[in-house]
Amino acid sequence: MAKTIAVVNQKGGVSKSTVCMNLGIGLVREGHKVLVVDFDPQGSLTESLGYQNPEEMEVTVATLMHCAMNGIAFPEGYGIVHHGEGIDLLPANIDLSGIEMGLVSQLSREYVLKNVLAEIGERYGYILIDNMPSLGMLTINALAAADSVIIPTQAHFLSVMGLDQLLQTVGKVRKQINVKLQIDGILMTMVDNRTNFSREIIELLQETYGSVLNIYDTWIPFSIRAAEASAEGSSIYVHDPKGKVACAYEELTEEVLRSGSKKEQCIKDKA
Repeated sequence: MAKTIAVVNQKGGVSKSTVCMNLGIGLVREGHKVLVVDFDPQGSLTESLGYQNPEEMEVTVATLMHCAMNGIAFPEGYGIVHHGEGIDLLPANIDLSGIEMGLVSQLSREYVLKNVLAEIGERYGYILIDNMPSLGMLTINALAAADSVIIPTQAHFLSVMGLDQLLQTVGKVRKQINVKLQIDGILMTMVDNRTNFSREIIELLQETYGSVLNIYDTWIPFSIRAAEASAEGSSIYVHDPKGKVACAYEELTEEVLRSGSKKEQCIKDKA
């Protein structure tokens, strides 16, 4: 089965979609088969991968969740689209908002996405879930389906201070819904190394959480190139392959793979 990673932060504008896309394609470049799931009704990840009109897509993650909620089987590969850089996408559009409302009256509502991914996960090494900026039922579904969490956060005081609520939610999900859920790490994004303020915020983050949580050594620097790449429907590796952001995502990919290898070895040692 795939390792499923939820990329989560209830705050918007912290580069969740960009992280999903570039980390996912980074893993593809390392030889892994990867599916990214757009789990945000705004469809930001779908648009970033070049599908500029997600509202026109007939089959999305909402379609598959509707099938799962109503006991309807769907064929292999249903709804999955293939990007030119080797990554697969399960897209989203505004229909996902209707699914969220429908989950309220659904039995085992926290596990609908998990049931969907169980049907397709065997074909992938990694599944990355891009989440909306909230801690509502869709995000709970993502956390219930995930093995682990990556938390992107800006080098900004309010972003760092807002982590407590997210960590409490992850803790509750681990206790009540998904006992295997782990936090892989906190990822600093949109970092401006030229300012003392950014460095001070990163120091605050390390002082507050560094003793209990992994904080990735890799920082994703601020660059207009990343926004340009998303607008073109391509990764940073295509848009600016020798730039600082591409180098940062290559380093992040290596960190994620090393972390996964260490955990697998730890499990084997315990066994």
